[in-house]
Amino acid sequence: MSRVLWKRLKIRVALVLLALAASGAADAQDRRQNASGEFDFYVLSLSWSPSYCEAAHERGGLGKSQQIQCGGRPYSFVVHGLWPQYDRGAPNYCQQPSPRLDRRIVSSMLDLMPAPGLIFNEWDKHGTCSGLQPRAYFETIRKARAAIKIPEQYLDLSELKMVTPDEVEEAFVRANPGLSTQAIAVTCDTRRLSEVRICVNKELQFRACEEVDRRACRRDKVAMPPVRGG
Repeated sequence: MSRVLWKRLKIRVALVLLALAASGAADAQDRRQNASGEFDFYVLSLSWSPSYCEAAHERGGLGKSQQIQCGGRPYSFVVHGLWPQYDRGAPNYCQQPSPRLDRRIVSSMLDLMPAPGLIFNEWDKHGTCSGLQPRAYFETIRKARAAIKIPEQYLDLSELKMVTPDEVEEAFVRANPGLSTQAIAVTCDTRRLSEVRICVNKELQFRACEEVDRRACRRDKVAMPPVRGG
């Protein structure tokens, strides 16, 4: 067999082995895909409410839940959700139909997640994947949020602020001992800061999350609209 043919054969074998390995990994993921309680860590997502409300206005109006968040109390960072994650990918909608969510639980969470529609959606999409009952899941959200200190400069932002994603990450790292830049990611839309996402294990301790970080904002600078009334 010539060198050229031998080289081509080795390449083909390597490609076949690579495909088999990828297939095996996919099968391993599929076997636990959307199995409630079967995940590796959580992402606590904190949404910059002024950006969310500004974008909603630009899209041409607010729904009922958006009006609750964007019409009255001047929110800054609010909880978007606590999302079970795999090291690669994430489960969604693990129980269909999802167990009914008691409205008393919804009311109890409005200080952190200021829109009933958001709370119902987060339970259906993410909470059902946690392996927890509704009350325990939302208690876990409250515990996760209580463990995070918002940097002082973002508590009552009174005017438009231009920031780099790194600046925001570093401010959170300074404010939260034990948090590293490998466990946090800032997301954005075309021009505004959207969310700060912090990765924690099932015991709510900070942990690195490479895939979450790869989806972080890559813009040089983004806007943080002021808190309403600022």
